[in-house]
Parts: sequence; structure tokens; C-alpha cells
Amino acid sequence: MSNFWQRLITGTLFVSILISAIIFGPLSAQILFLWIALFSLAEFYRIFNTTTTKPNTFLGLIVGCVTYLLVSALAADFIAAKYLFVLLPLFSILFFAELYRKKEQPFANIALTLTGILYVVVPFSLLNVITIIDHQYHYKILLGYFFILWTSDIMAYIFGMWLGKHRLFERISPKKSWEGSIGGALSAVGMAVVIAQFFTELSTIDWIIITIIIVVTGTLGDLTESMLKRSLNIKDSGNILPGHGGLLDRFDALLLSVPFVFLYLMLR
Repeated sequence: MSNFWQRLITGTLFVSILISAIIFGPLSAQILFLWIALFSLAEFYRIFNTTTTKPNTFLGLIVGCVTYLLVSALAADFIAAKYLFVLLPLFSILFFAELYRKKEQPFANIALTLTGILYVVVPFSLLNVITIIDHQYHYKILLGYFFILWTSDIMAYIFGMWLGKHRLFERISPKKSWEGSIGGALSAVGMAVVIAQFFTELSTIDWIIITIIIVVTGTLGDLTESMLKRSLNIKDSGNILPGHGGLLDRFDALLLSVPFVFLYLMLR
């Protein structure tokens, strides 16, 4: 029961901060997502810092921060798209730096350093892009995304506890069930229909399509993070959120769903 209250208090505070930052304006949202992205990236590097692999945490955080700031500045029309090419020499520096670190697995270290930026920082930076329509900040798009994601996650857990019998991907996550996933998906679609009545920046069809994208890719993202932890034989990615584990544990579905939502919004 103590763990339940710990999870409830931590979750309520974190969700309140997240929603407040999104509603307050683009700058507060960008600052919060930058904080989450960098701490999540540090968490990623920490769990891969083993006896054989040593990601370049210092340079990785610097390049990750620059990546986030450039994408966010582009979304806000502060810079032109050509300035994103600054990232190419920065990525090359990660290769050069490994020459002087004298570690056992240099290319594994480079790969992990770059993977962390791609896996963690890029999705959080894209959150700042999907809120922009016709050069205007629309916080309701971001709120709608999180409401759908949370509905899918919470209801999948509830339906799984209630009806779950058939394992979804037992090799990776023994507790996830088809019943839970389907219940979560249907609940998320229902949430999308409700959201569409109030968040009219996107049509009902758009919200439903986005929901399908979130449910499918978010579930796969959750399983991917479970695969990551299983491969490293760890239970949680960290302990920064009391009762919830690490930031990667809380945002696993987001990390691999945001790029697909971004693509849909850009192409629709």
C-alpha cells in the first residue's frame, strides 16, 4: 500500500508539472522536455556503462543538448533548416573522441552514444515540432497526444489485470496480454473521440488515426524498453521517480511513437 501511495503522489505531481508546462507556453514546454531528455539520456548511458561498454556520456550529453536545441529552434522559426547540418560534424567528433579514450570496445561505445541521442533526444525534440501548425503553438495537440497515450497505458493495465489470459509477447514481457492491449486500444479510441470535440485543431479522423499509431508503436516501444532491460538483467532503468523507476521506464511508449505521429502530421 505504501508503494501505491508513493506511485500515486509521484505520478500526480509529475503529470501536473507536465500539463502545466505545456499549457503555459512553448518555452516552458521546451525547457521541461529538454530536462527530461537529458536526464533520460544520462540514464541510458548509465545502464550501458558496463565492464565492456563505455558510452561517451559527457560528449553525448553535449551533442544531445545541441540536437534538441537546434530542432526546437527550427520548430519555433528561430533558425533555418540548413543549420541542422551542424549536427554532422558534431556526430563525427564522437568518432574522433574515441581515439583518445582508450576503451575496449570503441565502436560499441560510439554506437551506444549515437543510439542514445537517436532513441531519447530526437523524440523529445519532435514534441516541440508537432505542436506547431501554421507557425502557431497549439498546446492542445500535445495534451491530446499525452491523454491518449496515458489512457492506452492505464486501461491496458486494468483490462490486463481483469481479463488477461493470452500473452502478447511472453518472451519479452510475460505480464502483457492481448486482452489488455485490446482494451487499452479501444479505450484510447474512445478518448480520441472525446478529445476531438474539444481539441479541434485536428479532425476526429486525424485523432483516431493518431490513436492507432500511438497504440501500435507505443506498445512496441514499451516492449523494446523491456527487451533493453531484460538484455541488461535490470528491473528499472533508474530510480529518479519514486515508485515508478526511471524516466526511460515512464516514457518508453513515447520514445518510439512520437516519430510516427510526427510523420503523420507532416504528411497528412
